[in-house]
Amino acid sequence: MVGPLTTEKGYAVQNQLFWELEDGEDTPELRWPLNIPVYDRMRRQDAQVISVIRAVTLPIRRTEWRIDPNGAPPEVAEFVARNLGLPLMGSTLEAPMRTRGRFSWQEHLRHALLMLTFGHAFFEQVYQYDGDRLNLRKLAYRPPLTISRIDVASDGGLVAIEQHGTTGKTDPRIPVDRLVAYVNDREGGNWLGASLLRPAYKSWVLKDRGLRVESQTIVRNGLGVPVYEASETPVGLPADDIKRRQDEEMEAGRKLAMAYRSGSSAGASIPHGAGLDLKGVSGNLPDARKPIQYYDEQIARAVLAHFLNLGGDDTTGSYALGDTFADFFTLSLQTVANQIADVTTQHVIEDLVDLNFGEDVPAPRIAFDEIGSRHPATAEGIRALVECGALTADEPLEGFIRTTHGLPDHDPDTARTRPNTPAAPDDPGDDPPVPPDTKEQT
Repeated sequence: MVGPLTTEKGYAVQNQLFWELEDGEDTPELRWPLNIPVYDRMRRQDAQVISVIRAVTLPIRRTEWRIDPNGAPPEVAEFVARNLGLPLMGSTLEAPMRTRGRFSWQEHLRHALLMLTFGHAFFEQVYQYDGDRLNLRKLAYRPPLTISRIDVASDGGLVAIEQHGTTGKTDPRIPVDRLVAYVNDREGGNWLGASLLRPAYKSWVLKDRGLRVESQTIVRNGLGVPVYEASETPVGLPADDIKRRQDEEMEAGRKLAMAYRSGSSAGASIPHGAGLDLKGVSGNLPDARKPIQYYDEQIARAVLAHFLNLGGDDTTGSYALGDTFADFFTLSLQTVANQIADVTTQHVIEDLVDLNFGEDVPAPRIAFDEIGSRHPATAEGIRALVECGALTADEPLEGFIRTTHGLPDHDPDTARTRPNTPAAPDDPGDDPPVPPDTKEQT
């Protein structure tokens, strides 16, 4: 009974070379690898697109990341924390004297979040042997444009990736045991994932066309079109002279109209009876601003960032509704951060522990503060925490308060004695105080 239960009969991918498969994309320019330059152009050229990307990524990068020992031995937890440059949960991490040549979690996190833009982000594990253990030197980012092939097993598992070879070299092949793969919305063996910008592509294209039309409308109709009207033909001229005179004047008028420019020295000289007018469009010009605003709303809606549309021109909406949108958006960020933490724990931390301590040793995990949970420390809040005993008024706390509020550093030579604090109330266990003498009432 054990054999059939441990062997897969079905499959997730028919062809082990995923790059030869159709990914179900109907739009030709969004089929891999043609979609990579498209998404790159979207984030670099459109203010709304880069705004929604930063709205998703910056809070995740801003939150505090830590190493949770998770039952691992202290030596293992400290080793992992030192390699990733992150503090252990419940303690602080001493910053290294030099950071060159060391792994940077913030830099890795920034590249890992590119999976939201392109659908995937692959990294190659690179270690450095110090004579005792293998230390994580870096997780080398492998940009999507450099990837030429993705090998996938029949069960949907990742086998390897290949990159385009450089001049005179063969295509580099990186096996899965050296890879860390962050994939957005992966389904089955689709290790290309799905870009967060895919639902916004249509709105982006139509918005781009609308902006071009609006720009052309301003250029062509902002000043008006110069129109030259020839003067009347004198009476009594021969027919040949009339035709020649009309042609010459019309040609001169055409050049005058085409060369007309506004400015402090602009002007024109025309024959008696001729006319030079600036003609505008009759009727109403097309209003491209409303469609453009609609497309911006749809781009933000694609990433659940509805609150980005509140407060703009000609927009309506309550602040309470904006808070609801922001809360729901924050929950979506928690999901993205959880995915990154899960992949990092499985394919970075556990690999690091396996290589140095063995596969039977418990491994720590990476954790992060809840996004949006940090509140600024005010003077009143700190005072209340100290008075209730939750905080101790020590030197580090004083240094924090001075730095936060822009106060000068503590100078022990000129420090003044603090005023005496009122005496503490009597202990409830002591005898009650004797009341003063009172006259006996008769």
